[in-house]
Amino acid sequence: MQHPTITAIVPQFPPSVNGVGDYGVYLAQQLHQDQNWTTRFVVGDPNWSGTEESFFQATPVEARSHCALQVLLPQPPAVILLHYVGHGYARRGCPVWLVNALEQWCRSGGHLVTMFHELYATKPLLSSASLTAPMQKHLAIRLMHISDRCLTSRQEYAATIRRLSPHQDIPTVPIFSNVGEVSQPQPLEKRSRRLVVFGGRGVRSRVYRQSRGALEKVCCELGITEIIDIGAKLELGLDSISGSTVTQLGVQPAREISRWLSDAIAGFVDYPIPYLGKSGIFAAYCAHGVIPIVASPHQLNEDGLHANQQFWWANHSERLEMQKGQAIADAAHAWYQVHCLKSQAQIFADCLRERIEQSSKQTIVMKRIV
Repeated sequence: MQHPTITAIVPQFPPSVNGVGDYGVYLAQQLHQDQNWTTRFVVGDPNWSGTEESFFQATPVEARSHCALQVLLPQPPAVILLHYVGHGYARRGCPVWLVNALEQWCRSGGHLVTMFHELYATKPLLSSASLTAPMQKHLAIRLMHISDRCLTSRQEYAATIRRLSPHQDIPTVPIFSNVGEVSQPQPLEKRSRRLVVFGGRGVRSRVYRQSRGALEKVCCELGITEIIDIGAKLELGLDSISGSTVTQLGVQPAREISRWLSDAIAGFVDYPIPYLGKSGIFAAYCAHGVIPIVASPHQLNEDGLHANQQFWWANHSERLEMQKGQAIADAAHAWYQVHCLKSQAQIFADCLRERIEQSSKQTIVMKRIV
């Protein structure tokens, strides 16, 4: 099967703003470029509507139900790539309809490869999602067992999959930047004294409300003259911070975000350190060779990231000098190269190709029997 079509299931899809949906699209683009594979998307949001491009088509489920999804699945034997994050397919993180349909499809001879962007809620928080954690875990385990291959974005998730399923060979790929990459970033000394804050309202609000002191300290130490804020507008009355002008650009296309990052010296985010490998914001900072500055309680990261080596911990008592900042930016960029978009597309291609070949052989056998 030289030029196969992959069916990919995603919770949302552009133009809707959704990190997992964007991930799926960029991966499909790279697989098309490198392997000449076409991707057909099944969108788990019945209300989605949008455009299609030559290398993929996208169809929403009519309803979040077992039957509605089954109509859109390819006839086995075939291959499906599932991008899984429970709350993306169901309000409380329990997409029973999705798992039931895929179990039945796999029993009929289909081959499932699952990328676990998340597993299930683990923190004892009094939220509806956390209260349904046992069911979330049950559904995730069922998916692990019906999947031919599992991939994930964190070493901790991989260890959990090994413990709860027969899978032992689990590629762990911290996510790539969905706003572009720079192969050879300019040295920081040749860039404007700008710092970028971008992302959704929640993560940016934490920067300005909870981590403002750390942000002011970094701006003073690096001689930042302008803070570029990118994302949905915040009603915080921001004009300047510690003498640095705050310019709110609003929502911007990926190429514009990439342009701003390529000329900035630092990017600031308030995000839990153990989860940096699954942050698209952090990935973008690393991919563009800026100093990733992270405000968060100090915790260990199991994905090869260390405070003041691949990122600067904003709560550190020491002063951030430009020489140290350049070393951190270089180390972050080098860490990113191992799992940049092209590298990840190759990892996915390797996982999918074996299933594609197996599916092709099954199809030939079935035709001979008929």
